[in-house]
Amino acid sequence: MNTLRIAVPNKGSLAEPAAEMLREAGYRQRQDGGRELVLSDPENNVEFFFLRPRDIAVYVGSGTLDVGITGRDLLLDSHAPARELLPLGFAGSTFRFAARPGTADQLADFNGKRVATSYAGLLDSYLRDRGIDAEVIKLDGAVETAVQLGVADIIADVVETGTTLRQAGLELVGEPILKSEAVLVTRADGDSAPGTEQLLRRLKGVLVARRYVMMDYDIRAERVEEASELTPGLESPTVSPLHREGWVAVRSMVPRDQAQRVMDELWEIGARAILVTDILACRI
Repeated sequence: MNTLRIAVPNKGSLAEPAAEMLREAGYRQRQDGGRELVLSDPENNVEFFFLRPRDIAVYVGSGTLDVGITGRDLLLDSHAPARELLPLGFAGSTFRFAARPGTADQLADFNGKRVATSYAGLLDSYLRDRGIDAEVIKLDGAVETAVQLGVADIIADVVETGTTLRQAGLELVGEPILKSEAVLVTRADGDSAPGTEQLLRRLKGVLVARRYVMMDYDIRAERVEEASELTPGLESPTVSPLHREGWVAVRSMVPRDQAQRVMDELWEIGARAILVTDILACRI
């Protein structure tokens, strides 16, 4: 059986969350402080290759490696023949334009201007597709000072709170260019490598387990329909009779961020012994 070759980030904001997600999915990962460039997981018939996040889409797109974890922004910036298989729900960011107040209000104002960014491939395509004739200046690292230093008129960069931009005397301009997060990528053409579907199932199971909790409670049988509206589960709740006549036990998956509210509402309609437990793994 062929070994599935997976590219994972070797450093940066993507590295540890990616490793943690793979551990939760049952795969072997580097120990704390480990510096292996290649890690074999024979039990799962997988090999992990630790690479710069910016290079991962290139290796996967070329077919050198089968799948990889990188950022959506890095995938699009690479122009590699790779495609997104699954959003992974971490390392979220927004890519936006910023300029000095009063110098640009909309995308049309960018014509003839210089735009500095660390994502030249992504930005060049974005502007070209919208008919904007602007000079794209590629910088490595922070670009917030490019306007102040006279290198550019506008910047395009990843924005979290906007504090750094304001400190540089800039304000956001126009709509977001891209909403990014960590994604699983594979080649743009060709069949999936053996083992890819199992990896997808495991990662999807981790995403569900992180999003939901298991809720158990006891309630009088005549209130089950009402309770089921509060805890419908993914298909329907599990209902089992209790030794105490007229009562049933109910089990259902509930969105994690709604658990406290649902518990309060169940209590109001007479549910008791309400318990919430984490889901460690699942297949849906």
